[in-house]
Amino acid sequence: MFRVMTMTSALLLGTTAAQADTLTFYTAGPGGLADALAAAFEAETGTKVEVFQGTTGQVMARLEAEESNPQADVVVSASWGSAVDMAARGLLMDYVSANAETVPESLKTENYAAQGISALAMVWNTQSETPRPSEWADLTAPEYNGQITMPDPAQSGAAFDLVVGLESSMGDDAWTLLGDLAENGMIVPGPNAAALNPVLQGAASVVFGAVDYISYAQAAEGETIEVIVPASGTVIAPRPMMILASTDQPEAAKAFVDFVLSEEGQKLVAETYLMPARTDIEGLRPGIDELTVIEVDEDAASARRDEIIARFNEVVVNR
Repeated sequence: MFRVMTMTSALLLGTTAAQADTLTFYTAGPGGLADALAAAFEAETGTKVEVFQGTTGQVMARLEAEESNPQADVVVSASWGSAVDMAARGLLMDYVSANAETVPESLKTENYAAQGISALAMVWNTQSETPRPSEWADLTAPEYNGQITMPDPAQSGAAFDLVVGLESSMGDDAWTLLGDLAENGMIVPGPNAAALNPVLQGAASVVFGAVDYISYAQAAEGETIEVIVPASGTVIAPRPMMILASTDQPEAAKAFVDFVLSEEGQKLVAETYLMPARTDIEGLRPGIDELTVIEVDEDAASARRDEIIARFNEVVVNR
């Protein structure tokens, strides 16, 4: 259902562009970025992009429900572990874009590459009556009782990565910290937006483990919040972009991946306050080299996902 076309713009993307009736793109937010990429790609190639945008949990659930009749061509998740798992199951097509040359080696494989990168942070309402925190453990103090929110790791891939990272750097003390936060009244209302909204509205004072790019964008729009990354370390959350092996239009899918990793595509990524995956594209916020990054064994984390979620529910949600 698509015609192969030779186009000057395709040469700039480093691949032969394919005009397809519709390319289907599943992505974990931000929705504005997905729409901007889809519109720019259509203008560049003539290929329409149908977007489904949701949380990582919603995206993965939809892919699972459609496993016998796959609909998506290209997928972006907010959890690197989801790509690790899908690759291990043989669900991804091998493809390395020529435009991924300046993406760090740790953020690309033969099956997927980062679209952009966020980090996990505390987001503090500067108008609250609580003191400004600087470290994760500060939030166990009495001043923050009933004032803390956290995204649900079962619904936020980035929050899951933070739990894994803290366990990796702190061992069992990470679970003690999470338990102490629960004792201090921390609530886990749902995905990232559900955790951030009470802080924006003043009903709570600080998010533990907020996805930072969302909050940088809110602060730029005038919200009275500050993004605080503990000096002791945090995890980054690269957003893997992958082509499903089941796609019936691989050339169009490759062209879309090339576009997202092109200079134009990466500038669109940067405008959302994500860190661009390409190191030669400037971002609007602190980059990886300005953070203390906790390394995470994604293969091991993916294998233990159910165990980690169950323990989090026991220690925090159902305490």
